[in-house]
Amino acid sequence: MITLLSGGTGTPKLLSGMAQKSETIVIGNTGDDVEIGDLLVCPDLDTVMYLSAGILDQKKWWGIKEDTFDTHGRVVGLAKQNGWDGNPNFLKKNEQISGRRIANWRRFSGAEEFMKIGDRDRLIHKLRSCLIEEGKTLTEVTENLCSVLKAGVKLLPMSDDPVSSILRTDRGEMHFQAFWTGWKGKPEVESIEFRGSEAAKATRLVVDALKNEVIIGPSNPVTSIGPILSLKGVEELLSETKVVAVSPFIGGESFSGPIKKLMIANGYDANTAGLMKMYPFVDAFVIDSTDKTKMDRPVVKTNIRIDGKVDAVRVYESCLKAFEEVDKK
Repeated sequence: MITLLSGGTGTPKLLSGMAQKSETIVIGNTGDDVEIGDLLVCPDLDTVMYLSAGILDQKKWWGIKEDTFDTHGRVVGLAKQNGWDGNPNFLKKNEQISGRRIANWRRFSGAEEFMKIGDRDRLIHKLRSCLIEEGKTLTEVTENLCSVLKAGVKLLPMSDDPVSSILRTDRGEMHFQAFWTGWKGKPEVESIEFRGSEAAKATRLVVDALKNEVIIGPSNPVTSIGPILSLKGVEELLSETKVVAVSPFIGGESFSGPIKKLMIANGYDANTAGLMKMYPFVDAFVIDSTDKTKMDRPVVKTNIRIDGKVDAVRVYESCLKAFEEVDKK
């Protein structure tokens, strides 16, 4: 059994090359989750769930393939009629900590829908929100949705408690989704906070899954993996098992989201050397064949760009070789 730490699109792309998904546990980042109006949207969980169910739009690596956007279009149209600009409208402090606890510090007005939500996708968010209102945990709801969609992977939210990736920028404090989806990553980032992580707990299922061999895919180490690592005891658990990480850097440039800007804001060099410092618990790395970084741990080199299943299989097999290198130590 292998456990993957997943967020963004990097690790799901790697997952697409794993033949035995039934023997895989995926721990999904929830720091990017948002509540828009009454919809609890869990982008990183949904990407893995839709991929495993065979319905992911793999051209965009988010949403459901061949989805329609009629409702979103009408919401945006009404906003324009009212003279609203359509930018992310993060609710005020008092409203952030009222209502269902899972949505703390991730609440946005639904009147200006800055995320493009498809109609079928919206139904999943609606069902998730209704089940949460009934008192189910996010773990229970995720298991239910995976069953309904016939997703063949064991998918675990990192926590049933709210953790929100909050960025302090030159335009003020904002949630990561506002920064990336709303403002297209343009604001300058000064610091990052995983709000709520000091009180949040990894679930028992997550703790048990972290006793397996662990792979961290080429996801954003700050906002895709960082929230998982911010939970109390997670890094300690990782230090007690074998962990392989895939670098998201090719030729000094990242290929997954705003990694460079966020790593620098977090006090690390935006390269594989910086990644090593961020991941002191990792036993071996898979890096690009062109990467000349001097590594202090076992390394396997390959072409780490994943543009399809063949690429994903190659990178996954390199991860298995990296585990073998750890065993030789």
